[in-house]
Amino acid sequence: MKIQIIKNNSQYKKSLQRFEEIFHAKSNTDEGNEAQLLALVIKDYEEKHFKIDSPDPVEAIKHRMQEMNLSKTQLGEILGHTSRVSDVLNRKRKLTLDMVRSLNKKLNIPLQSLIQAY
Repeated sequence: MKIQIIKNNSQYKKSLQRFEEIFHAKSNTDEGNEAQLLALVIKDYEEKHFKIDSPDPVEAIKHRMQEMNLSKTQLGEILGHTSRVSDVLNRKRKLTLDMVRSLNKKLNIPLQSLIQAY
């Protein structure tokens, strides 16, 4: 198969089908090299056409709180201000740079999610 930049859904589906056929090809073989190139063009197409936006900062925090079973008091300790938790979660107060750093470090929330406007 000649590998080209994917320009439409039909080419995308054909590329996916071929990739599945050669997925387990050994490295440094013709099929292995083809699989690597297909993976790149498929990824490029998907990033352009199936982009998933990061959640806004408050939703990311709430989601992580739920995952980690954190209370508002525990979140306040992470933010450094227990009195500001409700304001942050109710979107009445913006995150400070120190809060963003702490949330990223202690809750492993991606910076990209935390710095979006809300």
